Amino acid sequence: MSDQHGYSDHDVQREVAELQAKSATAARIFDLRRIIGGLFVLYGVIVTIAGINPSDATLDKAEGVNINLWTGLGMLVLGIFFLVWLKLRPTPPAVPDEEPRE
Repeated sequence: MSDQHGYSDHDVQREVAELQAKSATAARIFDLRRIIGGLFVLYGVIVTIAGINPSDATLDKAEGVNINLWTGLGMLVLGIFFLVWLKLRPTPPAVPDEEPRE
């Protein structure tokens, strides 16, 4: 059966299924674990590189602790944790709403 615009029920159901698939894909792409993990890994690499060869002035300011190195490594560990978590427990696909068939 078709409505006044010429769409059949089958066309509408197919379009709804396509939109649900796109929505599930968008949910996986924009999962916060991916964004947070990626940013922590990126900033962790930058801060770790800054801490590999610290100047004496930098060490004096931090009372002898290479704070950039330790902070960068901590950020790397946290970022990797988020990315591993995403890999082990991915976002489940959206379950389509079941409508009774006539």
